[in-house]
Amino acid sequence: MFMRMPRMQVYLPEPLYAEVKSRKLRVSELLQEAIRVEIRRRDLVAEGERYVAELRAEVGEPDPAAVAWARDLARRLARRDERAAS
Repeated sequence: MFMRMPRMQVYLPEPLYAEVKSRKLRVSELLQEAIRVEIRRRDLVAEGERYVAELRAEVGEPDPAAVAWARDLARRLARRDERAAS
């Protein structure tokens, strides 16, 4: 089955264009994948926001102590991930 592929003009800053050309990258394929990834990311963010809204409706807003605990935990996990990556 043939999939219709409409054309779209994309503008790149000169340095990025030069990099793409020097590496002989297949821009159309790269952009398609990047757009798919971004659409998926946005869908996941929206899904997470809906879930949090449902939780808030069900159990109410978290108290300041719970928010502080969660932020501290997130910071510690991020630091741990940074150390593991290096």
